[in-house]
Amino acid sequence: MTSTLQELTPYSGIEPDEAWAEEVRRLARERDAVLLAHNYQSPAIQDIADHTGDSLALSRIAAASDASTIVFCGVHFMAETAKILSPDKTVLIPDARAGCSLADSITGAQLRAWKAEHPGAVVVSYVNTTAEVKAETDICCTSSNAVDVVASIPEDREVLFCPDQFLGAHVKRETGRDNIHVWAGECHVHAGINGPELAERAAANPDADLFIHPECGCATSALYLAGEGTVPREKVKILSTGDMVHAARDTKARSVLVATEIGMLHQLRKAAPEIDFQAVNDRASCRFMKMITPAALLRSLREGADEVHVDQETAARARASVQRMIEIGQPGGGE
Repeated sequence: MTSTLQELTPYSGIEPDEAWAEEVRRLARERDAVLLAHNYQSPAIQDIADHTGDSLALSRIAAASDASTIVFCGVHFMAETAKILSPDKTVLIPDARAGCSLADSITGAQLRAWKAEHPGAVVVSYVNTTAEVKAETDICCTSSNAVDVVASIPEDREVLFCPDQFLGAHVKRETGRDNIHVWAGECHVHAGINGPELAERAAANPDADLFIHPECGCATSALYLAGEGTVPREKVKILSTGDMVHAARDTKARSVLVATEIGMLHQLRKAAPEIDFQAVNDRASCRFMKMITPAALLRSLREGADEVHVDQETAARARASVQRMIEIGQPGGGE
């Protein structure tokens, strides 16, 4: 091992090299670990992972894996979901401080109080929530199957949708239901991708497709631009991260404007290198996702840090809400 690698500290910011990659793979083999990386991770973390994708797809891959240890390079609720679906496996997150502003926008206590105000309502929670919130949920959803999940609920039942207000607005628009109550939560990164900058970028790139994540504050603006004829309707695609990769392979456009966290550009460029993918907002970087540094991953593998735990009762209740979602239909793409 090189002296640089030996001296590497968890948050040094030192760029990974071949020695780092070899050491990560060696330690992963020693721990019988599968390495998972979310689409929003830095390119170095994505490239070293055994599997890259959205959080739910990765958790399901982990559950089906023969590996006894899951190293989840993502934010904390994602590692929790992996533990919920793989209760007998060791789950590590390279930095336990990697939280999520969206998951933190509602607590289990807040959801219980909201349910008390609407007795009989069906609770639909985005998978971007804590285990505690999933345990208070009737059915989980992903951004790609949220419409189908809500459509499966009898029309005379009230629906409490949490925590993302923009995804909730998308579901309400698509289903046409007026008995959906939407929690006013948001992802600070996606909320910061706004309509005016989308309109400006679209005007400057009239031939580009628009890949818009439904968590974005600009999703409604994109549909407005299409309705006004400013952007051809067929160029506006509201997509989960998983579905963006599929759309990248299928699009006929030479350029695509992408409204989501900028880490997604790495996977899109790998999927379709001939296409010019550009961020609508190139400052849309999640500081929590980027806490999973190469050095933090190395520390986690060396020390077994930081292990994720979910108490058995909470995990069992949370697992039921995820399983109900899967029974309604296979989630084609996650968040």
